[in-house]
Amino acid sequence: MAALQTAKKDLRRKVRDVLLTLPKESIASQSTIVTNQLLSLPEYRNAKRIGVYLSMPSGEISTTSIVQNALKSGKEVFIPYIHTTENAPAQPKSSVMDMLALNSMEEFESLKPDKWGIPSLDEASISDRENCLGGYGVASPWHPHTARKSPGLDLIVMPGMAFDKSLRRLGHGKGYYDRFLARYSTDEERKKSTPQRPFLVALALKEQVLQPPEEIPVSEHDWPVDAVIVGDGQIISPRS
Repeated sequence: MAALQTAKKDLRRKVRDVLLTLPKESIASQSTIVTNQLLSLPEYRNAKRIGVYLSMPSGEISTTSIVQNALKSGKEVFIPYIHTTENAPAQPKSSVMDMLALNSMEEFESLKPDKWGIPSLDEASISDRENCLGGYGVASPWHPHTARKSPGLDLIVMPGMAFDKSLRRLGHGKGYYDRFLARYSTDEERKKSTPQRPFLVALALKEQVLQPPEEIPVSEHDWPVDAVIVGDGQIISPRS
């Protein structure tokens, strides 16, 4: 396990060094290409409820146009909210991710950046936001306004540090998405109404895709994705 973590850390450092040298114009151009490819996917067009990461100011594909298109198309949009949760007595607190509703583009534009520059939800607004797993906020499993809604997501747009041709994903090292997907897959209330799991599509700058024979080092807890859309226009999937 120590060797695996070291390999991941070294790969993150290697990719991060490359990304730091990328001109903003290249990231903007690749973001446009990736966005257009995503919007053409039938899995995206048919999705009614999507989860999507909000992008950092640099170093990754921008999702602003995706959020804008999804809201304009009448999709329900859910975005990450990182918060601290209490564990058993004598156990340290842990940081987890939920996917909460984003209601409008005006609301998106009013979000304040966190320490990484990522637009983030105000803690004061959390209790009134629908959780994709059901209920409102991050604690209550039920709310009268969502009692008739089916929880779940049809598609999740995921970030990452690096990807390979076998659809393996290297995250930023916090494990937020892997733990969220594990929770999602075992949530019994959600599975009663939406037993299928969401389509997982990752977005990547071409500099983030490893070339064979290099591969992402993974453990059994790391979730592969269903497709990777790359800034050079290619879509990596089992069909490609």
